[in-house]
Amino acid sequence: MRCNMSDIAKIDEILTKAEVFYLATVNGDKPKVRPLGFHLLFEDKIYFGVGTFKEVYKQLEANQNVEIAAWDGEHFLRYYGVADLSKNEAVVQKAFELMPEIKEAYEANGWEMGVFYLNNATAEIRNMFAIEESYEFKY
Repeated sequence: MRCNMSDIAKIDEILTKAEVFYLATVNGDKPKVRPLGFHLLFEDKIYFGVGTFKEVYKQLEANQNVEIAAWDGEHFLRYYGVADLSKNEAVVQKAFELMPEIKEAYEANGWEMGVFYLNNATAEIRNMFAIEESYEFKY
């Protein structure tokens, strides 16, 4: 990875290279994991988006502690913290610009896109045996 890259940009690059990553939430007292692909680095935070009508969003509202795992072919990423569900219309609009087919589906069905970033977060870039790099993100 480039040496002059900001810490959050390193995490964004791993997620981009991975293409698909996994979000773990809590459903009652059970873990729930699902694949995601959308993320957006915006104002030095990585945002993720899910429909507010989906179970995953209800799980985030009930318990904001989450973890994201990704493998980019070289590095394994564990990125965990507290999901900040504050509305950010600029991020939603940027997401819709990047994914016009999603915008069409959401508008046609009257759905709302919920976006979140991880606060009080830790990102660990790992190999099979140890943490190679670790970063803290508190906003």
